[in-house]
Amino acid sequence: MHEISLCESILRVVEEHAAKQNYQKVTAVWLEVGALAGVEVEALQFGFDVVMKKSIAEDARLEIINVPGQAMCLQCMKNVKISQRFDACPVCGAYQLQVNAGDVLRVKELEVE
Repeated sequence: MHEISLCESILRVVEEHAAKQNYQKVTAVWLEVGALAGVEVEALQFGFDVVMKKSIAEDARLEIINVPGQAMCLQCMKNVKISQRFDACPVCGAYQLQVNAGDVLRVKELEVE
């Protein structure tokens, strides 16, 4: 389950920001999760609670912002929504798609005290 290691990375980001900006507690984390990022959201939510124990983000609320997959079709030059990698273009049927959104996981916002 690589979601645990993702949560450990999230904690490192939170701790780095806490050190730079001098806050004592994180009460909420907003996380953008792309549809093409290969992340199991339920496992991420479980891992978040486990990894954040005894940290600056203990008991923090995890808010997931789902980001749809998007790609540029190199055949018809349309920007299209896709649900998984290697989908065909819904406009022209071509398979030459270049993903341009929905493939990342990133901390968008923190609520702190």
